Amino acid sequence: KQWYQRRVRGMSAVISAFIDNIPFTAAMIPVLSLISSETDLPMAPLIYALAFGACMGGNGTLIGASANVVAVGIAEEKGYKISFLEFARLGVPIMLITVTVAHLYLLICHCAIGWGNI
Repeated sequence: KQWYQRRVRGMSAVISAFIDNIPFTAAMIPVLSLISSETDLPMAPLIYALAFGACMGGNGTLIGASANVVAVGIAEEKGYKISFLEFARLGVPIMLITVTVAHLYLLICHCAIGWGNI
């Protein structure tokens, strides 16, 4: 069952680095509901995996989050040009680190707390 959480989190992180998080997350809710009903896995770990993956994934690329676009726009107004690849060179490692931390956190929640208590 941990496999589903890892896949949902990883997939949502990668996809959210390139498309808007809100429509992606909304489109994934019925998919997670189906996975939950077919595997007897509670919705909570899947929803948390999706939320953390989508949120952290947006940090990977310049277009992954609105704040990134705004920050780069302001930097350009001030004379600092940041290309897509320059942003990704720094953003992707940050994304991987934060998704890993989120994975460890969810693993602790899964093992120590249990999803029935959330």
